[in-house]
Amino acid sequence: MKNRRDFLLAAVAGITMIPTVGAQTSGAQTKVVRRQKLEGPFAGMEAVVTELMYPPGAASGAHRHGGLVIGYVIEGEVRFAINGEPATTLKAGETFYEPPGAQHTTSANASPDKPARLVVTIIVPEGAPVTLPV
Repeated sequence: MKNRRDFLLAAVAGITMIPTVGAQTSGAQTKVVRRQKLEGPFAGMEAVVTELMYPPGAASGAHRHGGLVIGYVIEGEVRFAINGEPATTLKAGETFYEPPGAQHTTSANASPDKPARLVVTIIVPEGAPVTLPV
């Protein structure tokens, strides 16, 4: 990879091919699928790939992540917002990005009767917490 942008584009393309699992808080379920130490210009960082599963009507409380976040909706629809912005609804096949330190203010299944599933990759300093309180 020539630069960080190439790496991130490859990460977004590749996360759909990694077996996933998922979620946290208020009915959501999270499972870490892989923690990978990074090399080269990313030495000292690691990619944490998780699957996030929201049962119908489930949501996560406001939180932050210890690094940048790239997410991909695999199934269902998810309400998403950072830093108090208006929430948007993301459908299966759509992605989102959270810059480092952003406050994830809305994260919820948009459906009262269907599950939602996402794959989320978070790039953090090695050993750093992935999720932080607000």
